Amino acid sequence: MVNSRVEAPTVAVMGGGGGTAGRSCAGCGGRIADRFLLFSMEQYWHTRCLKCSCCHAQLGEYSSTCYSKGGMILCKNDYIRLFGHSGACSACGQSIPASEMVMRAQGNVYHLKCFTCATCRNRLVPGDRFHYVNGTIFCEHDRPGGGLLSGHPTPLQTNSMMSDQKVC
Repeated sequence: MVNSRVEAPTVAVMGGGGGTAGRSCAGCGGRIADRFLLFSMEQYWHTRCLKCSCCHAQLGEYSSTCYSKGGMILCKNDYIRLFGHSGACSACGQSIPASEMVMRAQGNVYHLKCFTCATCRNRLVPGDRFHYVNGTIFCEHDRPGGGLLSGHPTPLQTNSMMSDQKVC
């Protein structure tokens, strides 16, 4: 079963003989007559059709786990790359829904409301300049030591993991 949260649900491999007649694949829509089939996300799949939306790895062969978020089916590596290590906000630790806009800095993911300056607590928005120092976010005015980091402030990035956007 695939879940949109952090848990790593399993992909069940089932024998295709006997009780699978008439089952259709959720990936290609074709009839499953193969010796083995996969059951994930409450649907049946050909082993060749359950693939990561980004790297196209066949998930039944690659691993017994897969993830679903933002309309994508993902292997563990691509899930972590796109949504962070835990699928949670790096500031508050709470999970981030698939449809929610997020802010990113140095590989970390944040709720919009949590992306704030550590000193003045002002929320940073797209277009604001910020500094990321030792895992801490500072607005342009409150960076410890003052001045610009390497002479260039980090541009603010915003990302939405919506299913209609290509993220791979």
